[in-house]
Amino acid sequence: MNTHATVLDPTAEDRPAERERCLRPESLAGLTVGLLDISKPRGDVFLDRVEERIGGLGARVKRYTKPTFTKPAPVDLRHEIATTCDAVIEALAD
Repeated sequence: MNTHATVLDPTAEDRPAERERCLRPESLAGLTVGLLDISKPRGDVFLDRVEERIGGLGARVKRYTKPTFTKPAPVDLRHEIATTCDAVIEALAD
């Protein structure tokens, strides 16, 4: 199994930053999972279904929405998500 992954930042990076992958939880039961809608069309529809599924796994769900998909999430929104959620799922639907 390949444990190395390259993730590129789409916001004008000159050189990809190397980051360690976070450990994934064994279960979502009892965790708070943030669902971030980046404000693209139908992202909320996708996240509605995700919320149904992970709620059924025993996770507490918190929903967030970026003001616009054309810019990174505001610092205060990122901080709130980072300090209140154990995991995050971001919707990139169109």
